[in-house]
Parts: sequence; C-alpha cells; structure tokens
Amino acid sequence: MEAVVPSAAQVSPSPEDAPERVAVLDFGAQYAQLIARGVRECHVYCEILPAGTSPAELAARGVAAVILSGGPASVYAPDAPRLHPALLASGLPILGICYGQQVLAQALGGEVAPGSPEFGPAELEVAHAEGVLAGFPPHTSVWMSHGDRVLSPPSGFRVLARTDHAPVAAMGDPRRRIYGVQFHPEVAHTPLGTQVLRNFLHGVCGLQGLWTVEAFVERAVPAIAREVGEARAIVALSGGVDSAVAAALVARAVGERLTAIFVDHGLNREGEAEDVTAAFTAAFPGFPLMRVDASARFLRRLAGVRDPERKRRVIGEEFVTVFEEEAGRIGPVDFLVQGTIYPDVVESGGGATATIKTHHNVGGLPERMRLRLLEPLRALFKDEVRAVGATLGLPDALLWRQPFPGPGLAVRLIGEVTGERVALLRRADAIVRQELQPLGLGREIWQGFAVLPGIRSVGVMGDGRTYGEVVAVRAITSRDGMTADWARIPHEVLARLSARLVNEVPGVSRVVYDVTSKPPATIEWE
Repeated sequence: MEAVVPSAAQVSPSPEDAPERVAVLDFGAQYAQLIARGVRECHVYCEILPAGTSPAELAARGVAAVILSGGPASVYAPDAPRLHPALLASGLPILGICYGQQVLAQALGGEVAPGSPEFGPAELEVAHAEGVLAGFPPHTSVWMSHGDRVLSPPSGFRVLARTDHAPVAAMGDPRRRIYGVQFHPEVAHTPLGTQVLRNFLHGVCGLQGLWTVEAFVERAVPAIAREVGEARAIVALSGGVDSAVAAALVARAVGERLTAIFVDHGLNREGEAEDVTAAFTAAFPGFPLMRVDASARFLRRLAGVRDPERKRRVIGEEFVTVFEEEAGRIGPVDFLVQGTIYPDVVESGGGATATIKTHHNVGGLPERMRLRLLEPLRALFKDEVRAVGATLGLPDALLWRQPFPGPGLAVRLIGEVTGERVALLRRADAIVRQELQPLGLGREIWQGFAVLPGIRSVGVMGDGRTYGEVVAVRAITSRDGMTADWARIPHEVLARLSARLVNEVPGVSRVVYDVTSKPPATIEWE
C-alpha cells in the first residue's frame, strides 16, 4: 500500500453532526481546558480554538456561541492577542473571561486600566442579578487572577457586579448578547462559576444542552462504520481505559474486522502485560487479541536517548513500525485505532495552546505512515471516556485501571533508559501501587507511581556508606487529568512506603514525595 500522510479520522462529533457547539477562543489561558470542560458539564459540546479564529471559520464549524478565555498578556502590550475584527459584528453571543472581558471592553470603546493586579479570592458585590449573573445572591465569593482591569464599560453595557479592586467585575449588553466577567467562573474557587456558564449557555444563548455520552455513542458508531467501510482495522491496546473504550466503540461499528494488538515495549508496570491480556479477554470474550513482545527493540532504539521529547518520538515511531509489521501478518489492514483523547491533543499543542509535552500518539507519530489513524475519542475528556465505556458495558476492572502513559516507564525515568534502571523503577512502582491501593488508587487517588529522577544520594546502611538512587513518589487527585492536586497521604503510609522502597529495592538510598499541583507541573515528570 502506498505511504500516506497520517490523517486522524474524526469520528467524534464534527461541525456537521454536533447538535450544539461552543468555541473557547484561547488567549493563552492556563485554564482554557477548564472552561471547555465546564461547558461540557452543561451538556453543550465545546472545543478550543485560536484567539483570532474568524467568524467564517466559526460558522463553518457550526459554532453557536463564543467564550473568550483569560490570558497572561496586557491589552496594552504591542503583541497582545486580539479578536478577529469581524467577530463583534457577527451576531454570535459572546462571554469574555478575565483577559477576554478586557479585550472586549477595549475593542468596544470601554476603559481598561493597566497594572492593577488582583490574585486570589474576592467578594463579588452583585448590583444586577441578570444575564450571566441571573439568580446570584447580593454577595458571593469569586476567584481573581488579573493584571489589568476594566474601569468603565463600553456604551450599551451595564455594570452587573464589582469587587473592592474591580469596579467592573461583570458587565453585560443583553441586546447584543455580549457579557464579560473579570473573575474566573471555570475554577472550583468560584462556587457559583458553573451557574455563570449555565446562565450564558442556556439563558443568554438559548442552547438546550443536547451533549451527552449516549448521544455521542449514537453518532460515533455509524460514523466509524462509514469511515471504515469494508476495510479491516487494528487497535493499539495499552491496557488503559482510553484504548479499551476505543476498541469497544470501533468493535461495535465494524465487529470482527477489528483486531486488538498489545505491544509489550518492555516499559510497562510489573505484571502489566498479563493483567492487560486477562482483563481484555474477560471483557471481550472471543475477540481477536495479539500480544507482541517488542521490548528488546524498544530498548535498542532508546539507547543513549535522554531528552524527554525525543523519547516520546522514538517510542511513537517504533509503535507504528511494529503495528504496521503486525498488520502485514494479519492481511490487508487500512486503519490503526488509537485511544487519543482531548487532553493529549491540547498538551501536544493542538488548537491554540502551547506544546506542553508531545504525547507519543499525537506529535510523536512519524510524518508518513501506511495506516490511516482512527481516533474516535479525540474530542473527549477522560471522565467522558469512562462514561462512554460504561454506556458500552465495559467492566470497572477496565474503566478504573490507573492511567498509564503510552511511553510507559520511559517518561518516569529521567535520563537514559536502560534495562537495569527500568527494572529498578518497575519494582519501586509496584511497591508504591501496593501501598496506595487501600486508599482508593484509580478513584480517590487518580494516579500513584514512582519516579526515578536520576539523582544519587549518600546514605548509611549497616554502618556503611551507600550512594544510591533517589525515588520520588507521585500521587495526585484529579477529575479529568487536565488539572491535578497532590494527594494528602497519611504520614504512616508515607513512612511505610519509604521503608519498603529503601529495604526492598536494591540501590535505593532516599525517598521523596512530590507535592506539586498541575499546573504548574504536569502529572508525569517528563
């Protein structure tokens, strides 16, 4: 088959089949993903697009309303991101958040004052409980994080609320259906934030809220069937929830023309290959599953590679090579199914956001490959993926497996990947998971694992000097993986963890606990 440029077959809702669609125009916000997630919670499909997206492109995508995100810039900076000049005349309902309100005010003739920072909680004094503030009490707590502020609104706007430092904390023009808030409704620190989004979507825009996982499945299955036709497909099975749900969704559409392939790249957790095989076989009795041991070739490709982005690309390229080889053994295969989800796309620089890290299944793929990509979950957040899996009848054993990165232990091992270092980290990780399991690992604790930072530390054992590896323990709580907080693990559990790691893993002399949230850190160390 002739080589083709890889193309993701978008069988998740497209502009043609999403019943209602909202766009978040991203001005560089840390939390643009949270805005999109908040809109989804109101049962309206939402995607993130670049700040300067034109009204014509929005119309082509079927966008019914626009939300302008926050961002780190000042509207007075010469390189500050701007609205598309025609957006304000498009007739689309608009909600500006933080920088989004400031850029709205400036573009429409309001007054924006530079250099008036406000960070943290603030008391919102509601002057008019209408528009996006409909149903609000006279006073409520909100979360502020801004430099500039709006001093006076544009003509036609009414000041809806203020705080001690923000004379225009919310404003609205109901005739044009344009609103702005200086605070951040998308974060948990604004208790009534979801009500702001709900008021905008349902009250101001008149959207019904038709986005559900059941509706997604109803649209996705026939879309996959149309895309694949009579061809055959293979699914890259990792053992995680994303690939399992992708397999179940595509299997419902194409049946026996889908084959699952689990590639053991030698970078898995302890017992991972056996656990994945058993869980998948139990969930999909009679479904074709191939297990390929490619550990030696992956380690050869990673020899001498230390840069984390390069690791991901090497692993992504090798995965595709293995899948194409296995597809050739099966017979004519046209599609490679991947469990790519929306956070993978966002963090890899998809849409408007900066590249945080290239996920091996997004930016880590080779430029040219023989198989066409089929990514049915590309539009979904992690909790939506789990809901789709439950709708498809997948068991909890698959849906609540602890998330594990496709590159495996390679991105939890700082520096060069060697067989010895992988073995040490694998054993340390198994101990961490054993100790965290009673605390609700996979549910209450989103992820818990060990990291090998590549640092050596002096220790004392048996009255002698040691100079061994440092193991970092990472445990976080999260709802969808886009943001996370470090888990408050009982001290006695941490003490037991430390003792076991030092005593049971040869070569370990020190244990540390990672207490960094996301952001500013990512969940994985690389």
